[in-house]
Amino acid sequence: MKMKKKNPASPLMEGKRRGISSNAVTLLMVVVIYAVVCYLLYSGNMSRQVTNMLVSISCYIVLAVSLNLVVGLLGELSLGHAGFMSVGLFTGCLVSLATVDVLPLPVRLPVSMIVGGLAAAVVGLVVGLPALRLKGDYLAIVTLGCGEIIKTVITNLDVTGGAKGLNTTPIYGNAKTLLPYSIVLVFLVIIVMMNLKSSRHGRAIMAIRDNRIAAESNGVDITYYKLMVFILAAFFAGMAGTIYGHSLSNNKAASFDYNMSIEILVLVVLGGMGSIRGSIIATIILRALPEALRVDWVSDYRMLAYSVLLIVIMLLNASPKFADLKGRWSIGNVIYFVANQKKQKEAAHRD
Repeated sequence: MKMKKKNPASPLMEGKRRGISSNAVTLLMVVVIYAVVCYLLYSGNMSRQVTNMLVSISCYIVLAVSLNLVVGLLGELSLGHAGFMSVGLFTGCLVSLATVDVLPLPVRLPVSMIVGGLAAAVVGLVVGLPALRLKGDYLAIVTLGCGEIIKTVITNLDVTGGAKGLNTTPIYGNAKTLLPYSIVLVFLVIIVMMNLKSSRHGRAIMAIRDNRIAAESNGVDITYYKLMVFILAAFFAGMAGTIYGHSLSNNKAASFDYNMSIEILVLVVLGGMGSIRGSIIATIILRALPEALRVDWVSDYRMLAYSVLLIVIMLLNASPKFADLKGRWSIGNVIYFVANQKKQKEAAHRD
């Protein structure tokens, strides 16, 4: 019998077999990123341009990861995420404005975030009850329409400032003030997503995505799980919206249109369906890239470069060879390989 040739990449693949958790690698990556960001921000070594992007990028990470619950985990296409974000933003900011003279920021902002998230979850329930009976393109069109209805309603309310927008100057906070709350929210949505994926509920949701008829025949309550995911995603979008509203001195509902919903969906698709780490990396790169290209010699071509990058990423994601290469050289496998090499050198030195 011929002996099977050993795969040259097998030392890296051992990382998965030895139990290096992908979730642990993702959390470690986020911890390192925010540790560096906090050091640069609070030591005064960060440029003003990057500082102004921190809260926005953190909010978009929450939006991308929460939408991944619907698109990646459940397998349904939703284009109304910006609408849920706007509901949370205006509700949370109104609560914060009403209590700005009563409650200190460490109490007021979390309370506003929870209220904003609950308001968005209620709207998610109202939208989800009829919409989730549909699927595919039909669901996408209905959620897109609901998002536009939400935007129009908020624009025509006097309490939200109408077309002029809501003046949030009294509760405005800079990056140094709001970043800690943004970091907590990012970790909260990541941990919830991770635990949901590995739980019994997560397996039921993924079963609906893979084969709805088979899941229903095995006793999975389709309507319950669809609504649960939809409401949970809307809740986190509402919380992110509240922080986002506090980072601006004026908020207009017209900003939260279908273009923003499509932008969030692009982040999910480019990062990989169901991939938490991919959503985080895609958000950081694609939100920071247009600003990073605002230099004299490429400023006129920055959106062209942005579009080319989107096309290249999509072509690579569609390539099986790139997917195999990405799996072999994942962060977890590389960490294990480096640690294993170090142990082997220490053992050889002792011998």
